[in-house]
Amino acid sequence: MYDPADRGCEVCPAGALVYKSHYRERVSTWTRRMHLLTFLSLGIFLRSVFADVPEWGQCGGIGWTGQTTCASGTVCTVLNDYYSQCLLGTATSTTVSSTSHTTSTTATSTTVPAPSPSGFVTTSGTEFRLNGAKFTVFGANSYWVGLMGYSTSDMNKAFADIAATGATAVRTWGFNEVTSPNGIYYQSWSGSTPTINIGSTGLQNFDAVVAAAAAHGIRLIVALTNNWSDYGGMDVYVNQIIGAGSAHDLFYTNSKVMSAYMNYVNVFVSRYVNEPTILGWELANEPRCAGSTGTTSGTCTTATITKWATTISAYIKSIDPNHLVAIGDEGFYNEPSAPTYPYQGSEGIDFDANLAISSIDFGTFHSYPISWGQTTDPQGWGTQWIADHATSMKAAGKPVILEEFGVTTNQATVYQAWYQEVVSSGLTGVLIWQAGSYLSSGATPDDGYAVYPDGPVYALEISYAATLKARA
Repeated sequence: MYDPADRGCEVCPAGALVYKSHYRERVSTWTRRMHLLTFLSLGIFLRSVFADVPEWGQCGGIGWTGQTTCASGTVCTVLNDYYSQCLLGTATSTTVSSTSHTTSTTATSTTVPAPSPSGFVTTSGTEFRLNGAKFTVFGANSYWVGLMGYSTSDMNKAFADIAATGATAVRTWGFNEVTSPNGIYYQSWSGSTPTINIGSTGLQNFDAVVAAAAAHGIRLIVALTNNWSDYGGMDVYVNQIIGAGSAHDLFYTNSKVMSAYMNYVNVFVSRYVNEPTILGWELANEPRCAGSTGTTSGTCTTATITKWATTISAYIKSIDPNHLVAIGDEGFYNEPSAPTYPYQGSEGIDFDANLAISSIDFGTFHSYPISWGQTTDPQGWGTQWIADHATSMKAAGKPVILEEFGVTTNQATVYQAWYQEVVSSGLTGVLIWQAGSYLSSGATPDDGYAVYPDGPVYALEISYAATLKARA
């Protein structure tokens, strides 16, 4: 890369190239001027060649040492102290800091997207809406589509299989935290320092997921971290920033951890702020007071997670007014005297309180009766679970979706009962856990719940997609 210092020049704060003469006084004034013009021309040329950062590229932030000039038509927009990004728009003045935490970072004028443009899914009462018409959320989970290193051809095959059921939406992961970069990952950690991967194995790979979904008419619900250790999740933030073995629930309260998470959210969400294929953002997959290790501070309550959800959802709304926001929780209630634990609030979730948060647009819940100890009559328990959440939906006046559910035996029988309850209760929508496909590399991951195109549940999906869409 061109280094002006090697050629007797330096880049001044204003960006102008100033010639430093090392010639003796006997060199003529004419000669010095010719050298000056030559270096000025060369410097300006090379600066234009090497300094233009493309749209979505990083152009500044604390610790940033790369180029800071954006390509024509884009502006280096300050997202936070640690990350500035080239975005479409105009600005009268932008100052980017990349030196120290105490150096100020300002952007005096940036383009803010207009709320709810045509093509974005919105809500009205308990319904989703798209361009003035009811939008039925029916589909599946596919956490794996952007994480397995699939080709774009295989991504398209996966979405084609899902769309063939009549699906309109897919829930997927917008995270993968690693400490040793390898394969597809979205953020890597070195000690307490995270680096967001915006390259071909990172966010550019998620670009391909979005494009494949769009090609098949699928809207995406994207979870931004995980309660569990699969693909990193909350404990990576906590362990890397606070120390190994730290309490899981510090993710919700520690200021440094929250700042790091919000930085990631900012970069990820801002990248797709004008992308209508995104239906909505979820704060996390299945947030609880305890994670995979079971280590907690002993002080986490439902109020802890409700406060966190209020803060993070409002933050997302402040940077992205176009998309819906949900929590991504399992829908546990907070009724301490209830006979079964999914209703008792012991996991730190209060479904009704969370649904009342003004910056939460729709509610989510999951259903795994057997995993939750409800083994006597899992089908009946799950049916009542759906009915109870439909009641909460009507009371709150917001959409609510059953976004994960599963049993590993008698699937077709149980799922038919649950789909029928979704239809009859008026619940807004439903996503099965999880989709399955046969790709060029073989079958997609199967945890015992996967639904492949040649199975009986796949046919059931086709039937109930049509039924739910036809519901008045």
